[in-house]
Amino acid sequence: MNIVFRVDSSKNIGSGHLIRCITLANELCKKKHSVTFICRALPGNLINLAEQKHLVRILPLIKTLQFDDFYLDWLGSTQDQDAKQTIENMPNNVDLLVVDSYALSEFWHKKLRKYTRKIMVIDDLSDRNFDCDILLNQNLGANKGDYQGKVLNNCTLLLGCEYALLRPEFAQMRSTALEKRKNTKNIKNILISMGGSDNQNLTYNVLQNISNIFNIVVVLGQNSPHNEMIKTYSQDKNIEVIIGASNMAELMLNADLAIGTGGSTSWERCCLGLPTLLFIVADNQIKIAENLERLKAVKIVDNLKQNLKLILDDFNFWQQMSHESVKICDGLGVIKVVDSC
Repeated sequence: MNIVFRVDSSKNIGSGHLIRCITLANELCKKKHSVTFICRALPGNLINLAEQKHLVRILPLIKTLQFDDFYLDWLGSTQDQDAKQTIENMPNNVDLLVVDSYALSEFWHKKLRKYTRKIMVIDDLSDRNFDCDILLNQNLGANKGDYQGKVLNNCTLLLGCEYALLRPEFAQMRSTALEKRKNTKNIKNILISMGGSDNQNLTYNVLQNISNIFNIVVVLGQNSPHNEMIKTYSQDKNIEVIIGASNMAELMLNADLAIGTGGSTSWERCCLGLPTLLFIVADNQIKIAENLERLKAVKIVDNLKQNLKLILDDFNFWQQMSHESVKICDGLGVIKVVDSC
């Protein structure tokens, strides 16, 4: 098949949408499908990540516009402008168009209809109408009712964490990680990862509230605006700072506890049974975080020092988080999605 991905990354959007599309694209390429990415050159983009393995056609940055809808602000254009530019950059004979953007809805899909045999949407919000043949929502708690009246009657729905788009190394390390969790007796190693952008500099606030008795690994995005500050702060402390980590599965395997945000990385931590103190940094993370906490797979942070003390004082709480989180995601979702394309 000839497959096109329309997805963006930026300092506002973050990297999660792009990374999960790259994960899917990599798996599709293993099946000998042809892949092209179409991405807009937004400030703080990580287009280079897609360019490492795939052909990328870049949409120009349009002069900054102001919209009532902040997802359109993230898109950097109107849906109509974006549709026209996407069409201009579409290769011939497209079999599948994969769209991962909160700003693009049924209006955009209809304009692209005649340029592709099928449309697949990757969504998290269920907050708009879609004109697509396949819809993927990989989040815990996603259900058919969320999309009642919002998709075509014959649309294939891929819903829930069994379809989470995780890189293959997570499934490969899963059994090793679970054995390690069984034998863990106390918390020594903490992994801090507050998302690709961390515009709020939560990483610094977290470090202020953690004792140096732990081995701490901090993962920062390439374009995080506070990288130099964190690196300077971490000098002469028991803190390792990694920028643009390419081995997250290994880092999660080695960690005993994660401190991080919601979003796609939640399923990575669950796959490896890694207990997590979770910060909510965006509205689209609220439902995910609450569902995870309801299942006792994470603890939503309200007071980091107190939450951390709770785990240190009651190791059964740590064990329960690990035991419950591992039930949520097996890491094989990308294979199931490819089989459904």
